[in-house]
Amino acid sequence: MAINTDKVQQQAADLSGQLWAIANDLRGGMDANEFRNYILGTIFYRYLSERTEQYMQEILKEDNLSYEEAFASTDFRPIVEQWSIDHLGYIIKPENLFRELNRKIIKPLGDGDKFSVEDYERAVKELTGSTLGHQSEAAFAGLFDDMRLQDTRLGDTVSERTDKIGKVISKIAEIDMDLNDQEFDVLGTAYMILIGLFQSGAGKKGGEFFTPVGPSTLCATLATVGLDEAKTVGDCTCGSGSMLLDVRKHLTTGRVGHYYGQENNPTTYNLCRMNMLMHGVDYQNFSINKGDTLTNDLYGDSLKLTVQVCNPPYSLKWDANPKFLDDPRYSGVGKLAPKSHADLAFLQHMVYHMEEADGRVAVLLPHGVLFRGGAEEDIRRYLIDTLNRLDAVIGLPANLFHGTAIPVCILVLKSKRNGNSDNILFIDASKDFIKGKNQNELSDEHIKRIVNAYINRKDENQFAHVANKEEIIANDYNLNISRYVDTSEEEQKIDISMVTNELFSIDEKIESVTKGLQNSFDELKIKCPF
Repeated sequence: MAINTDKVQQQAADLSGQLWAIANDLRGGMDANEFRNYILGTIFYRYLSERTEQYMQEILKEDNLSYEEAFASTDFRPIVEQWSIDHLGYIIKPENLFRELNRKIIKPLGDGDKFSVEDYERAVKELTGSTLGHQSEAAFAGLFDDMRLQDTRLGDTVSERTDKIGKVISKIAEIDMDLNDQEFDVLGTAYMILIGLFQSGAGKKGGEFFTPVGPSTLCATLATVGLDEAKTVGDCTCGSGSMLLDVRKHLTTGRVGHYYGQENNPTTYNLCRMNMLMHGVDYQNFSINKGDTLTNDLYGDSLKLTVQVCNPPYSLKWDANPKFLDDPRYSGVGKLAPKSHADLAFLQHMVYHMEEADGRVAVLLPHGVLFRGGAEEDIRRYLIDTLNRLDAVIGLPANLFHGTAIPVCILVLKSKRNGNSDNILFIDASKDFIKGKNQNELSDEHIKRIVNAYINRKDENQFAHVANKEEIIANDYNLNISRYVDTSEEEQKIDISMVTNELFSIDEKIESVTKGLQNSFDELKIKCPF
């Protein structure tokens, strides 16, 4: 399923302008890091509302009833409520629909029909309350906790808070949001744009929670080469869930059995679950856990995943307590990733959870993992020699991510490497990018070139090299790409005799000009300055 990244990037640019207008209405009393939660929460509420309308329209078509009419009927109401809980996982009453809230803001029928922030607060509480005691409760629990509608920083009075939230709702109603467009990640993109627009303290590390469309598409494509479907897909630092959701776009059938994720940041943990639902993933088909992946593996020992993609926080400091040597994820090497660089600890976690039959991993990491010594060298040796799962090392351009300008690499691992078990593919794609004002981008053509080189697995001058095991050993398991792919420009050959003749010619011209100047100074009876 081909993804048009150029189109998606244009959609993101359009969305940016709309979000800027909304954010300006909220500026003043609170930091951008806080008011973005109102924008994201309202985008999500609009989605759930429109999804309800779409579903009700489908199921009530034969009864020739509107949702409002069915809900008002004592006979139909219990039925549509049960349908909504079973299929959607929640209930939004007709009077709480997003379009109805917006209508009250724009065109109230009278004083008693005017929008109040308390209407929105009640609507959100009734939505989450409808899930209690049902299978969907865990998927919806706490999703709107960051949207504090009674916060006095929105305004000291109900009318002040009503005015601000009313503007947010009416402007979000103007956003072009197609429920059937599964290519464009509205929520994740909105999150990243809001961080970019306001360089708040939380925003400086925002890249940890959202992977730009180019690198995300590339990882998902590499991890799914040759796959029709995936029983399980996981991301152990899932952030907003953009990479998890990208995977199904690159499967031939687009079918994923179950999504698994773990995220330590509470805001983005909520955002990921919102994103799952906004992309049509049934609440029964995803399990997103909140917690520190490295110290608390909430996947459980038995979970094995078909496809894993990941963009962990680069060079994160972690506990590295010796007790983790007994953790089955790390015990094979006998050494832990250093406290100052947890990068390979994340990779070990993913390798442990790879499905034996045909497990795939594509992970974005800083280049240091390729050549740093000590425990990290031992981990590389273990992955290459003992497990033989490292399939490819791909270098990407610098400045692809918000919050860091460093170039990164993609490591591709496979549990069954078939005919490639005696080699590793190296690709240097560091020069292939579109230069942006604030951030560089990968185009569809750049992604296609990398993926084709991965599939073809042949030497390509200054771009790709298939290194056999002997080369890896000769380099002491140093995987620095420049050791395997020579991208240096050939020095221009110099014709020494020609250069010598040119120098003699220049000397003769200097001597001639000097004599002419000397004669001129003599005629003018001026002392020659040289």
